[in-house]
Amino acid sequence: MTDAARTILDQALSLADEERLRLAEALFDSLPADAQEQIDRAWRDEVLRRMGQVRRGEVELESWEDVRQAGREALAR
Repeated sequence: MTDAARTILDQALSLADEERLRLAEALFDSLPADAQEQIDRAWRDEVLRRMGQVRRGEVELESWEDVRQAGREALAR
């Protein structure tokens, strides 16, 4: 990453959540269609990989309540 990009990233990370989301969406939308398709394929492949892990019993699922509580605890730190 260039120094200029690092500076922009550091500034972006200091934005509020909603502003970072809008920025991320704008950056994604600015990519050429083939790059967006590549990202979409990568996400689809990741979802399918994880679904396979669940179906094969390779991962242990956690309840939403446990995940939510862990998230709250992480944010409180």
